[in-house]
Amino acid sequence: MSSVFSQTLSITGFVFVMMLVIEYANVFTRGLWQDGLARNRWKQYLVAALLGVTPGCLGAFMVVGMYTHRLFSLGALVTAMIATSGDEAFVMLAVMPRQAVLLSLALLILGILARALTDVFARDRSSRCIGLQVHDNEQCRCFSHGRIMHQLKEMTLVRGVLMTILVALIVVVGSGRIGPGEWNWIRLTIMTLTIVSLFIVSTVPEHFLAHHLWQHVARQHLPRIFAWTFSTLLLMHVLTENLHLEGLIRESLWVVLVIACLVGLIPESGPHLVFLTLYVQGSVPLSILLASSVVQDGHGMLPLLAHSRRSFMQVKFINFVIGLGIGTLGLLFGY
Repeated sequence: MSSVFSQTLSITGFVFVMMLVIEYANVFTRGLWQDGLARNRWKQYLVAALLGVTPGCLGAFMVVGMYTHRLFSLGALVTAMIATSGDEAFVMLAVMPRQAVLLSLALLILGILARALTDVFARDRSSRCIGLQVHDNEQCRCFSHGRIMHQLKEMTLVRGVLMTILVALIVVVGSGRIGPGEWNWIRLTIMTLTIVSLFIVSTVPEHFLAHHLWQHVARQHLPRIFAWTFSTLLLMHVLTENLHLEGLIRESLWVVLVIACLVGLIPESGPHLVFLTLYVQGSVPLSILLASSVVQDGHGMLPLLAHSRRSFMQVKFINFVIGLGIGTLGLLFGY
C-alpha cells in the first residue's frame, strides 16, 4: 500500500508541476506556441513521438497534459503512447541496449504512421479543457517585478498553500522518499520543474494565481488525477499480486501474442517485463515483444483517466489493434 501511495504522489506531483509550467509558458508567450502546435499537425506528431520515446513515463505525462489542453490531437496522443515503453525502457537498455534502441526507433516510426489513421478515421468527442486561456488585459501578466516583494509580504492563503505544497514536493523528491531512489535524470527533471513552479507561484500576480493556477490547475485537475491514479494503481497491485502472468504462457505463440496484447492494456509498469524476459531468454520471437511494446504504455495513460475515460479507451483500443496486427504479421513472416 505504501508503494502505491508513493507512486501516486510521484505521478500526481509531476503532472501538477508540469501543468503549472505549461499554463505559465502559454500566458507568458501570449499563446504563440499553443497556436503553433494547433496549426501544425506534423509538429505535434514529431514532438509527441520524441516525448513518448524517452525512457520512463515523464514524456508520456507531458503529452497527456498537452492533449487535455487541446494542444495535441488524439493522433498525437496515440503516437506518444505507441512510442513509449514506460519504465521498461530502462530495463531494455540495461539488458539489451542495441535491440532496445532499434525497438524504440521502430515504435517511434509506428507511432507516427498510426497517427494518420487515428486523426483521419477516429472522431475525438471527448470532453477536455477548453484550452489554455490567455486574456488581453493587463491583469493577466505573468511577471510584475515591482509587486513581487509586496505579494510575498501580504501573502494570500492560496499562494501560501501552493508554495507549501511545492516546497514539500522538493523535499520528498530530493530526499528520495517519492520518485527515483537515487539521483538520475528523472529526479533532476522533476526537481527542476518543481523549482521552476515554485518560482512561478512566488512571483505571478494574484489574478494569474487565482484564476489560472488555483481554480484551473489545482482545484479542477489535481484531485481527479490523484484519485484515479491511486485507485488504478491499487487495483493493479492487487491483481498482479494474485495473478501470476507467467503461468498463463502456453506453448502456442499465437496464444502468447494475444495474452501479450491483453496484458499491455494494463496501465501499469511491470507486467510487460514478463514478455521482455521471455524474449531475452529466447522463448518468444521479436514480434511478440514488439506487439507488447506497442500496446503497453507504463503509467503514461493514468492521468488521462482523470480527464476522459472515453479517450483512454479509444487510445487503448487503437494501440491494441495495431499491436495485434503488427504481432500477427511478424509471426506470419517468422519474426
